[in-house]
Amino acid sequence: MPHLADTDGLTVGQVSTRLGVTVRALHHWDETGLARPSLRTPAGYRLYTAGDLERLHRIVVYREIGLGLDRIRAVLDDPTADATSALRAQRRQVAERIDHLQQLSVGLDRMIDAHERGLLLTVEQQAAIFGPEWNPDWPAQARQRYGDTLQWQQYAERSASRTPEEWQAVADANAGLNRALADAMDAGVTPGSPEANQLVERHREVFSSYFPLTRQMQVCLGRKYEAEPAFAAYYDDLRAGLATWFRQIVDASARAHGIDPDTATWQ
Repeated sequence: MPHLADTDGLTVGQVSTRLGVTVRALHHWDETGLARPSLRTPAGYRLYTAGDLERLHRIVVYREIGLGLDRIRAVLDDPTADATSALRAQRRQVAERIDHLQQLSVGLDRMIDAHERGLLLTVEQQAAIFGPEWNPDWPAQARQRYGDTLQWQQYAERSASRTPEEWQAVADANAGLNRALADAMDAGVTPGSPEANQLVERHREVFSSYFPLTRQMQVCLGRKYEAEPAFAAYYDDLRAGLATWFRQIVDASARAHGIDPDTATWQ
């Protein structure tokens, strides 16, 4: 706190230095009547007295704790204003902001964790939700492979806010889709048919729980499911030949939308 006793005749620059406020702020407070210098030199320059400095110091303190200038004026000039009530109200607002910032901090921690891990579930939760065939190392492997892509970022942002119950709904939707694909292939549903095209659209809808999937990207996934041994084994365990059949129905649907599956790229 600056020493104010017996201090009269200070210029705006001197007051700015003593109180740590800008000259511009002091001029503004002078112009609005919030804190005007009481003295004038013979040349017309305004000077601050010790009393002026005391008022300015109170303004600075109130401003630092978040009171607006109109509220500060009322506290200083209105004889009916209750400074204690104003300060208590400000304390409540500060407490609310602190709580909001703490919630933001928790959210940021989860977002960072999701970007680094991909899946914010314990190993036990993953097994319960995704089944015994699930490998808890898969999310880390996926991050290593795709961590620098936009789709990983989108996936992480969804993962950060998703509860175990919501993950269970995602797993159930995937399981239902897989059963529907296998049943359709068993029933002889042909690529390009309305039933096959509906399943292709259902796949895009279910997959959107991870990140938005364009038709071109879906074609690329169909190729991956058929060509990569791990994916092919997963689908062929459901039904022999399912990986190839799925690629075929995706390709047929893409052609119906003007996309050449042979030249489609991840975009």
